[in-house]
Amino acid sequence: MNRDTVFVQPETRYARSGDVNVAYQVIGEGPVDIVYVDVISHLELAWESPAHAAFLNRLASSRRLITLDQRGTGMSDRFAGTPTLEMRMDDIRAVMDAAGSERAVVFGLGDAGPLCVLFAATYPERTSALVLINSSPRWVRSPELPWLQTRAEAELFAEAIERRRGEAAHDFDFGRRISPGMRDEEAERRARVVRLAVSPGSAAAYVRANLDTDVCDVLPLLRVPTLVMHRKETTAWDMRSGRYLADHIAGARFVELPGADFSPSLGDQETLFAALESFLDVVAQGTSSETEPDRVLATVLFTDIVGATSHAAELGDRGWRELLEHHHEAVRTQLGRYRGKEVDTAGDGFFASFDGPARAITCAAAIVESMPELGLEVRAGLHTGECELIDGKVAGIAVHTGARVASNAEPGEVLVSSTVKDLVAGSGIAFQDRGLHELKGIPGEWHLYAVAR
Repeated sequence: MNRDTVFVQPETRYARSGDVNVAYQVIGEGPVDIVYVDVISHLELAWESPAHAAFLNRLASSRRLITLDQRGTGMSDRFAGTPTLEMRMDDIRAVMDAAGSERAVVFGLGDAGPLCVLFAATYPERTSALVLINSSPRWVRSPELPWLQTRAEAELFAEAIERRRGEAAHDFDFGRRISPGMRDEEAERRARVVRLAVSPGSAAAYVRANLDTDVCDVLPLLRVPTLVMHRKETTAWDMRSGRYLADHIAGARFVELPGADFSPSLGDQETLFAALESFLDVVAQGTSSETEPDRVLATVLFTDIVGATSHAAELGDRGWRELLEHHHEAVRTQLGRYRGKEVDTAGDGFFASFDGPARAITCAAAIVESMPELGLEVRAGLHTGECELIDGKVAGIAVHTGARVASNAEPGEVLVSSTVKDLVAGSGIAFQDRGLHELKGIPGEWHLYAVAR
């Protein structure tokens, strides 16, 4: 196949992800798979746009392209609540499994960028490369990214979406504002896609959930080839956000693209595809020699029984051993329920790892809440960071950090690092600020948060 090959609209299929059906399409064939993650999409209506159809055709001209509607949008199932990054990662994995894709280039546009960053760091064995275009690691202003909108401005934006999304004139004007190269006919077509892809309330909830999303701490942990492209004049995300992404990802290639259009299917296609093809050629050459990753992003959980020594003295060896067996059974039940992997058990404590921080928090809370039935109280600590893989088990400084976080937890408390908190935005999990702490043997001060009961 070549770039002139024109594909007819592919069949829409569904992948099961938990309780949700995620719509996806597969286009073309070739030695490299690409999973393209759009912001808000409708798989079948998208093909009515000549520009978007041409963009997809070109992406699939010499490789296999997998596209999907994120849960809650387009042809995918609607979802009660707001999907977290973790749920959306599960959806990408489910689509790849359903499409028979073991490894893929994960390509994220705009707001899908943080999702794709987290996926690539968590599942490097499934990610042959990462491509980000017109994206940012977070939504609202911080000392490191002072050019972003303030939280108040972002909240006003969410209110405006909820109030006016669905009005043809509003959707038309919004599309033209972020992609000024659109012709009127294309703007009307895109506005229709947006109206049919997501409801006003869901769109506003999506924005609000992302106000606290922050993957800045994850960027240095990426170990896959990365291309960051950004249009110089786009108003959707300041180009400095693209530079920040590339500057904080080891070995990332940064390409400034001409123009102001947020949508990659509009504006200058030749410069965009020249950069993309050059990058993908390098990725394709290295695909066959890829080895299993020795580092992954993981969330580590540590628990221990409060007052274990006094319990043991009171019950005696036999009674204490029986109680420990019940404790271990209760912990393992929750680990199985929330996909945690037991790494080690030392006396009265557990060490486990998770591929998602929200699941880890929910599991830790369930463990803590189940212990009073046994007459016990436990404390738990969580941290998300880069872990070494040794014989399939996690190790390294992130593990030591998680253990130190746990040692600062109060009885009956689940304590987390700020990294964990930032990655579960939109999950509905509430936190109480526990301030700055020095963690023994770990450099710097660490901001810790208790999970609110």
